[in-house]
Amino acid sequence: MPDEMMSTKEVAAYLGINEKQVYALVKAGRIPGTRLTGKWVFPRKLIDEWVEESARSGLKQAREKSRTVEGALLASGSNDPVLDFLLTGLRKSHPDLYFFCANTGSTDGLKALGAGHTDIAWTHLLDPETGRYNTPFIPKYLPGAKTVLVHLFRREIGIVAAPGNPKGIKRFEDLAAPGIRFVNRQAGSGTRILLDCELDKRRIPAVNIAGYDREVFTHIEVGLSILSGDADAGLATVAVSRLMGLHFIPVTREDFDMALGQSTYFHKGIQALMEILRSHGFRGRFEKLGGYGFEDSGKILYSNI
Repeated sequence: MPDEMMSTKEVAAYLGINEKQVYALVKAGRIPGTRLTGKWVFPRKLIDEWVEESARSGLKQAREKSRTVEGALLASGSNDPVLDFLLTGLRKSHPDLYFFCANTGSTDGLKALGAGHTDIAWTHLLDPETGRYNTPFIPKYLPGAKTVLVHLFRREIGIVAAPGNPKGIKRFEDLAAPGIRFVNRQAGSGTRILLDCELDKRRIPAVNIAGYDREVFTHIEVGLSILSGDADAGLATVAVSRLMGLHFIPVTREDFDMALGQSTYFHKGIQALMEILRSHGFRGRFEKLGGYGFEDSGKILYSNI
Protein backbone atom coordinates (compact mmCIF):
# COMPACT_ATOMS: atom_id res chain seq x y z
CA MET A 1 0.00 0.00 0.00
CA PRO A 2 1.40 3.45 -0.88
CA ASP A 3 2.78 5.56 1.96
CA GLU A 4 -0.01 8.12 1.46
CA MET A 5 -2.72 5.58 2.32
CA MET A 6 -3.07 3.58 5.53
CA SER A 7 -5.04 0.48 6.45
CA THR A 8 -7.24 0.20 9.54
CA LYS A 9 -4.43 -1.57 11.39
CA GLU A 10 -1.90 1.09 10.40
CA VAL A 11 -4.22 3.91 11.51
CA ALA A 12 -4.72 2.17 14.87
CA ALA A 13 -0.94 1.97 15.36
CA TYR A 14 -0.50 5.56 14.14
CA LEU A 15 -3.06 6.90 16.63
CA GLY A 16 -2.08 4.53 19.44
CA ILE A 17 -5.59 3.04 19.76
CA ASN A 18 -7.24 -0.35 19.28
CA GLU A 19 -8.28 -1.37 15.76
CA LYS A 20 -11.86 -1.80 17.00
CA GLN A 21 -11.84 1.85 18.05
CA VAL A 22 -10.94 2.83 14.48
CA TYR A 23 -13.99 0.94 13.18
CA ALA A 24 -16.12 2.67 15.82
CA LEU A 25 -14.85 6.07 14.64
CA VAL A 26 -15.60 5.09 11.03
CA LYS A 27 -19.11 3.95 11.94
CA ALA A 28 -19.74 7.24 13.74
CA GLY A 29 -18.43 9.21 10.76
CA ARG A 30 -15.79 10.87 12.93
CA ILE A 31 -12.67 9.89 10.99
CA PRO A 32 -11.86 10.51 7.29
CA GLY A 33 -11.66 7.29 5.29
CA THR A 34 -13.09 5.46 2.28
CA ARG A 35 -13.82 1.88 1.24
CA LEU A 36 -11.60 0.50 -1.52
CA THR A 37 -12.06 -3.06 -2.83
CA GLY A 38 -14.01 -3.91 0.30
CA LYS A 39 -11.47 -2.53 2.77
CA TRP A 40 -11.24 0.78 4.59
CA VAL A 41 -8.27 2.99 3.64
CA PHE A 42 -7.28 6.31 5.14
CA PRO A 43 -5.26 9.12 3.48
CA ARG A 44 -2.39 9.97 5.85
CA LYS A 45 -2.69 13.69 5.06
CA LEU A 46 -6.38 13.74 6.02
CA ILE A 47 -5.68 11.77 9.20
CA ASP A 48 -3.03 14.33 10.20
CA GLU A 49 -5.46 17.19 9.51
CA TRP A 50 -8.18 15.38 11.51
CA VAL A 51 -5.84 14.96 14.50
CA GLU A 52 -4.89 18.66 14.40
CA GLU A 53 -8.51 19.78 14.13
CA SER A 54 -9.53 17.46 16.99
CA ALA A 55 -6.79 18.96 19.15
CA ARG A 56 -7.92 22.50 18.33
CA SER A 57 -11.54 21.61 19.04
CA GLY A 58 -10.62 20.06 22.37
CA LEU A 59 -8.61 23.13 23.33
CA LYS A 60 -11.53 25.41 22.50
CA GLN A 61 -13.80 23.33 24.72
CA ALA A 62 -11.25 23.43 27.53
CA ARG A 63 -11.05 27.20 27.09
CA GLU A 64 -14.80 27.55 27.48
CA LYS A 65 -14.79 25.32 30.59
CA SER A 66 -11.95 27.29 32.18
CA ARG A 67 -13.94 30.49 31.75
CA THR A 68 -16.72 29.05 33.91
CA VAL A 69 -14.33 28.91 36.89
CA GLU A 70 -13.60 32.36 38.29
CA GLY A 71 -9.93 33.28 38.04
CA ALA A 72 -8.97 30.05 36.22
CA LEU A 73 -6.18 30.02 33.64
CA LEU A 74 -5.70 27.66 30.69
CA ALA A 75 -2.17 26.64 29.67
CA SER A 76 -1.19 24.68 26.57
CA GLY A 77 2.00 23.67 24.84
CA SER A 78 4.84 21.48 26.02
CA ASN A 79 5.11 19.42 29.21
CA ASP A 80 7.62 18.59 31.92
CA PRO A 81 7.49 16.97 35.38
CA VAL A 82 8.49 20.34 36.86
CA LEU A 83 5.17 21.79 35.68
CA ASP A 84 3.20 19.01 37.34
CA PHE A 85 4.92 19.59 40.69
CA LEU A 86 4.68 23.35 40.23
CA LEU A 87 0.92 23.28 39.68
CA THR A 88 0.48 20.81 42.54
CA GLY A 89 2.35 23.23 44.79
CA LEU A 90 0.11 26.04 43.62
CA ARG A 91 -3.03 24.08 44.47
CA LYS A 92 -1.71 23.38 47.97
CA SER A 93 -0.73 26.97 48.73
CA HIS A 94 -3.53 28.70 46.80
CA PRO A 95 -6.59 26.38 46.63
CA ASP A 96 -8.62 29.22 45.17
CA LEU A 97 -6.48 29.34 42.00
CA TYR A 98 -7.08 26.95 39.10
CA PHE A 99 -4.89 25.97 36.12
CA PHE A 100 -6.14 23.76 33.30
CA CYS A 101 -3.43 22.31 31.04
CA ALA A 102 -3.42 20.77 27.55
CA ASN A 103 -0.39 18.96 26.08
CA THR A 104 -0.41 20.25 22.52
CA GLY A 105 3.30 20.74 21.83
CA SER A 106 5.23 24.00 21.81
CA THR A 107 4.25 25.18 18.33
CA ASP A 108 0.53 24.58 18.77
CA GLY A 109 0.73 26.18 22.21
CA LEU A 110 2.01 29.43 20.71
CA LYS A 111 -0.54 29.24 17.90
CA ALA A 112 -3.32 28.75 20.45
CA LEU A 113 -2.08 31.75 22.41
CA GLY A 114 -2.11 33.85 19.25
CA ALA A 115 -5.67 32.71 18.47
CA GLY A 116 -6.87 33.50 21.99
CA HIS A 117 -7.60 29.85 22.80
CA THR A 118 -5.24 29.73 25.78
CA ASP A 119 -3.82 32.10 28.39
CA ILE A 120 -0.32 30.62 28.58
CA ALA A 121 1.96 28.70 26.22
CA TRP A 122 4.72 26.47 27.61
CA THR A 123 7.46 26.36 24.98
CA HIS A 124 10.98 25.10 24.21
CA LEU A 125 11.39 25.72 20.49
CA LEU A 126 14.89 25.77 19.01
CA ASP A 127 15.53 28.14 16.11
CA PRO A 128 18.14 26.34 13.94
CA GLU A 129 19.33 29.56 12.30
CA THR A 130 20.17 31.46 15.48
CA GLY A 131 20.56 28.60 17.97
CA ARG A 132 18.22 30.50 20.32
CA TYR A 133 15.16 29.12 22.04
CA ASN A 134 11.62 30.52 21.88
CA THR A 135 12.33 34.25 21.44
CA PRO A 136 12.55 34.12 17.59
CA PHE A 137 9.12 32.47 17.43
CA ILE A 138 7.16 35.15 19.30
CA PRO A 139 6.95 37.60 16.37
CA LYS A 140 6.17 34.68 14.05
CA TYR A 141 3.23 33.23 15.95
CA LEU A 142 2.11 36.30 17.92
CA PRO A 143 2.63 39.23 15.52
CA GLY A 144 1.64 42.55 17.06
CA ALA A 145 0.30 40.95 20.25
CA LYS A 146 1.32 42.40 23.63
CA THR A 147 3.34 39.40 24.72
CA VAL A 148 5.74 38.56 27.54
CA LEU A 149 8.17 35.62 27.40
CA VAL A 150 9.32 34.48 30.84
CA HIS A 151 12.12 31.99 31.44
CA LEU A 152 11.13 29.09 33.69
CA PHE A 153 14.09 26.68 33.78
CA ARG A 154 16.74 24.87 31.80
CA ARG A 155 16.64 21.13 31.40
CA GLU A 156 18.82 18.41 29.94
CA ILE A 157 17.36 16.38 27.11
CA GLY A 158 18.79 13.38 25.35
CA ILE A 159 18.30 9.97 23.79
CA VAL A 160 16.70 7.48 26.17
CA ALA A 161 16.99 3.72 25.84
CA ALA A 162 16.10 0.62 27.83
CA PRO A 163 17.87 0.04 31.16
CA GLY A 164 21.41 -1.15 30.54
CA ASN A 165 21.19 0.02 26.91
CA PRO A 166 20.99 -3.52 25.45
CA LYS A 167 21.03 -2.25 21.86
CA GLY A 168 24.22 -0.22 22.46
CA ILE A 169 22.75 3.09 21.30
CA LYS A 170 25.29 5.92 21.67
CA ARG A 171 24.49 8.57 19.06
CA PHE A 172 21.88 9.73 16.54
CA GLU A 173 23.43 7.64 13.77
CA ASP A 174 22.54 4.52 15.77
CA LEU A 175 18.84 5.36 15.52
CA ALA A 176 18.97 4.44 11.83
CA ALA A 177 20.65 1.08 12.49
CA PRO A 178 18.78 -2.13 11.57
CA GLY A 179 16.63 -3.49 14.38
CA ILE A 180 16.30 -0.18 16.27
CA ARG A 181 12.69 0.91 16.85
CA PHE A 182 12.21 4.60 17.56
CA VAL A 183 9.30 6.40 19.24
CA ASN A 184 8.89 10.03 18.19
CA ARG A 185 7.14 13.12 19.50
CA GLN A 186 4.40 14.76 17.50
CA ALA A 187 5.12 17.26 14.72
CA GLY A 188 5.42 20.81 16.06
CA SER A 189 6.70 19.77 19.48
CA GLY A 190 9.99 21.25 20.62
CA THR A 191 11.50 17.78 21.00
CA ARG A 192 10.52 16.84 17.43
CA ILE A 193 12.08 20.04 16.09
CA LEU A 194 15.29 19.32 18.04
CA LEU A 195 15.39 15.80 16.60
CA ASP A 196 14.90 17.04 13.04
CA CYS A 197 17.68 19.61 13.51
CA GLU A 198 20.09 16.93 14.78
CA LEU A 199 19.20 14.57 11.93
CA ASP A 200 19.61 17.35 9.37
CA LYS A 201 23.06 18.26 10.73
CA ARG A 202 24.14 14.66 10.31
CA ARG A 203 22.35 14.18 6.99
CA ILE A 204 20.35 11.26 8.35
CA PRO A 205 17.13 10.80 6.34
CA ALA A 206 14.09 10.44 8.59
CA VAL A 207 12.85 7.57 6.41
CA ASN A 208 15.85 5.54 7.58
CA ILE A 209 14.58 5.56 11.18
CA ALA A 210 12.08 2.81 11.95
CA GLY A 211 9.32 4.38 14.02
CA TYR A 212 9.93 8.00 13.01
CA ASP A 213 6.22 8.27 12.17
CA ARG A 214 5.13 6.73 15.46
CA GLU A 215 4.16 9.74 17.57
CA VAL A 216 3.31 10.28 21.24
CA PHE A 217 2.50 13.54 23.01
CA THR A 218 4.61 13.54 26.18
CA HIS A 219 8.06 12.59 27.46
CA ILE A 220 6.39 10.17 29.88
CA GLU A 221 4.81 8.34 26.94
CA VAL A 222 8.23 8.06 25.29
CA GLY A 223 9.61 6.48 28.46
CA LEU A 224 6.65 4.11 28.85
CA SER A 225 6.98 2.97 25.21
CA ILE A 226 10.56 1.95 25.92
CA LEU A 227 9.85 0.32 29.28
CA SER A 228 7.02 -1.72 27.74
CA GLY A 229 9.33 -2.98 25.00
CA ASP A 230 7.38 -1.29 22.19
CA ALA A 231 10.38 0.87 21.27
CA ASP A 232 14.15 0.85 21.77
CA ALA A 233 14.85 4.59 21.84
CA GLY A 234 13.35 8.07 21.88
CA LEU A 235 14.09 11.63 22.98
CA ALA A 236 13.13 12.70 26.51
CA THR A 237 14.32 14.68 29.51
CA VAL A 238 16.87 13.41 31.98
CA ALA A 239 14.15 13.62 34.66
CA VAL A 240 12.04 11.04 32.83
CA SER A 241 15.07 8.79 32.35
CA ARG A 242 15.91 8.87 36.06
CA LEU A 243 12.34 8.48 37.27
CA MET A 244 11.92 5.43 35.01
CA GLY A 245 15.42 4.01 35.30
CA LEU A 246 16.19 4.44 31.59
CA HIS A 247 19.61 4.74 29.98
CA PHE A 248 20.34 8.37 29.03
CA ILE A 249 22.63 9.79 26.32
CA PRO A 250 22.88 13.62 26.76
CA VAL A 251 22.18 15.79 23.72
CA THR A 252 21.70 19.39 24.93
CA ARG A 253 20.37 21.72 27.62
CA GLU A 254 17.36 23.69 26.48
CA ASP A 255 15.38 26.69 27.70
CA PHE A 256 11.83 26.00 28.85
CA ASP A 257 9.84 29.24 28.86
CA MET A 258 6.34 30.63 29.31
CA ALA A 259 4.66 32.97 26.81
CA LEU A 260 1.60 34.96 27.87
CA GLY A 261 -0.23 38.21 27.30
CA GLN A 262 0.32 41.45 29.21
CA SER A 263 -2.83 41.19 31.33
CA THR A 264 -2.19 37.52 32.13
CA TYR A 265 1.34 38.29 33.32
CA PHE A 266 -0.07 40.36 36.19
CA HIS A 267 -2.67 37.71 37.10
CA LYS A 268 -2.34 36.63 40.73
CA GLY A 269 -2.07 33.01 39.61
CA ILE A 270 1.05 33.75 37.56
CA GLN A 271 2.67 35.71 40.34
CA ALA A 272 1.94 32.88 42.80
CA LEU A 273 3.37 30.36 40.34
CA MET A 274 6.61 32.33 40.01
CA GLU A 275 6.88 32.67 43.77
CA ILE A 276 6.79 28.88 44.14
CA LEU A 277 9.28 28.39 41.29
CA ARG A 278 11.75 30.76 42.95
CA SER A 279 11.46 29.10 46.38
CA HIS A 280 14.47 27.15 47.66
CA GLY A 281 12.27 24.27 48.77
CA PHE A 282 10.82 23.72 45.31
CA ARG A 283 14.12 24.10 43.45
CA GLY A 284 15.88 21.80 45.87
CA ARG A 285 13.66 18.87 44.91
CA PHE A 286 14.70 19.04 41.26
CA GLU A 287 18.30 20.05 41.80
CA LYS A 288 18.68 16.75 43.69
CA LEU A 289 17.19 14.92 40.74
CA GLY A 290 19.69 16.65 38.45
CA GLY A 291 19.48 17.93 34.90
CA TYR A 292 17.68 21.18 35.76
CA GLY A 293 18.84 24.76 36.17
CA PHE A 294 16.79 27.51 37.86
CA GLU A 295 19.37 30.30 37.98
CA ASP A 296 17.42 32.59 35.59
CA SER A 297 13.87 31.58 36.54
CA GLY A 298 11.46 34.49 36.25
CA LYS A 299 13.67 36.52 33.91
CA ILE A 300 11.74 38.35 31.19
CA LEU A 301 13.31 37.37 27.85
CA TYR A 302 10.96 39.28 25.56
CA SER A 303 8.35 41.97 25.98
CA ASN A 304 6.64 44.32 23.56
CA ILE A 305 4.23 45.90 26.06
